[in-house]
Amino acid sequence: MEPASEFTDFSAALSALKAGEPVVFPTDTLYGLGVSIRDAGDPSVLFDLKQRPSGKPVAWLVSGVDDLAQYGLDVPDFVFALARTFWPGPLTIIVKASAAVPEPFRSSLGTIGLRCPKGETALRLIRELGSPIATTSANLSGRRPPKRADELDPALCEQVAAVLVDPDEKSGIASTIIDCSQGHPVLVREGSISIEDIQARS
Repeated sequence: MEPASEFTDFSAALSALKAGEPVVFPTDTLYGLGVSIRDAGDPSVLFDLKQRPSGKPVAWLVSGVDDLAQYGLDVPDFVFALARTFWPGPLTIIVKASAAVPEPFRSSLGTIGLRCPKGETALRLIRELGSPIATTSANLSGRRPPKRADELDPALCEQVAAVLVDPDEKSGIASTIIDCSQGHPVLVREGSISIEDIQARS
């Protein structure tokens, strides 16, 4: 893998993902660090780059509601309703993982977190890649996640294959996470979408 010495264009970032290499790119909430789940094999490089212990699940960015049916197992109807309401947007939904989710990407409980981002750059990457992107925030463990290109850590950027940026400042608020793997929504982390919003639609 050749490290990215400067910001790259869309095609370079897409090519790097197809080669199974890690890429920094903008989402609607923060800058993300991700790999193609089809091409990378496992998320270990993300843990290595962030300098954090492995084992914490890495959520996937997906292209739309249909991915819930593909990558989720026995997904309740209310979960599809939540996705149709809040996707694209800052809601990560944890569901039981189907057989289409490679074992290295599943949590120890056999679940997977899915989110369809609102940002056009991230959505275009996912759609043209033809695969979800396992994504975590683009920062070293314990440091503040970047919401602007000038907040990206140069040391981290030097270790990835491509760094894709855009001029827009992100919300800076991480997505709300709900666990729906047990048949009812359980709040894991509250972001810009409140639990009251979720309960009103579940």
